[in-house]
Amino acid sequence: MADAERVTARQRTILTAIIESYIETGEPVGSNTIARLQSAEGAGFSSATVRNEMAELADVGLLEQPHTSAGRVPTARAFRMYVEQLSGGAHPRIDVARLPVRSRRQIDSSLAGVTGTQAMLERTSHVLATLSSGVGVAIAPATEGDALEHVHFSRLAVARVLAVVVTRSGLVRDRVLALDRDLTLGELETAANFLNENFRGWSVERVRAEIARMLERERSEYQRLLNSVQQLWAKAVPEVAAQTVYVGGVANLVGSQDDREQLREVLAALEAKQRVVELLNAYIDARQESVRVVFDLEEHAPEMAGLVLIAAPARMGGESRGTVGVIGPKRMDYENTMNAVSYIAQVFDRMLHS
Repeated sequence: MADAERVTARQRTILTAIIESYIETGEPVGSNTIARLQSAEGAGFSSATVRNEMAELADVGLLEQPHTSAGRVPTARAFRMYVEQLSGGAHPRIDVARLPVRSRRQIDSSLAGVTGTQAMLERTSHVLATLSSGVGVAIAPATEGDALEHVHFSRLAVARVLAVVVTRSGLVRDRVLALDRDLTLGELETAANFLNENFRGWSVERVRAEIARMLERERSEYQRLLNSVQQLWAKAVPEVAAQTVYVGGVANLVGSQDDREQLREVLAALEAKQRVVELLNAYIDARQESVRVVFDLEEHAPEMAGLVLIAAPARMGGESRGTVGVIGPKRMDYENTMNAVSYIAQVFDRMLHS
């Protein structure tokens, strides 16, 4: 990286100290603070030396001064270089073995007894939010191409039905449906039997297309059944490529965003959840083996400017079962958050073999 090539070993040490002090306190960092910290660690840099090095780091765009009399704060480029330093070098700090025992136990206890991919992903979003003080996010893979194994409908109340759709991959989706008209228990049972007998082993995309085709063709009492089946299926599986999104800890952003209008936009985007899907799909490859940190979220979502995404694919038996991650401010504990995301991504594979 060009920035790293222009930074000396001493400047890198000072920059790391500035970043970690800023992460801990949230306050601009002055040369006296760094000199004192370095002296305690045996480096012995004078305030004047630190001040001069900080000036050079500012000249190359790695530090900025928010106010005339204040200390310096790291730029996005500095954070990016810091993350690369954490991940590489002779002694990388991004390793699940370095995740504190307390955090590991918190993850294990939170996920203990949880079964099924969907439930795991939902719980994951909350535990990541707690550990990172950011927004925990998790998405399940799209259902497109997955084959139907079984569907079941239960009547809850007038025009309200519980639908349970099971696919061949083991994905279980349950959803409470609000229908346009009430269906009797007999009608629900007939609709479920129709789907199970005619479409078991079909991709959900083909099921949708075939029901639509049959409706066009039929003009009889049989169409009444097809109308019920279409309504139930469309609501149980709303979109072929839809991905279930779990978001936890949105309130953690309230204290981290100074711009109230931007905060409103961020919260709206997270509530809609589609932006989360777009971000994770744009940056996280299901084939990647390690956690990834993305700083330029505004390229895909302008309202996410100033936020960072840390995410990794979750696998079971070598197959992607979704993505887990954290969206938070640039001032976050990168080491612990990256290791927590990596650890949780690995928990999925351990579940399969437990």
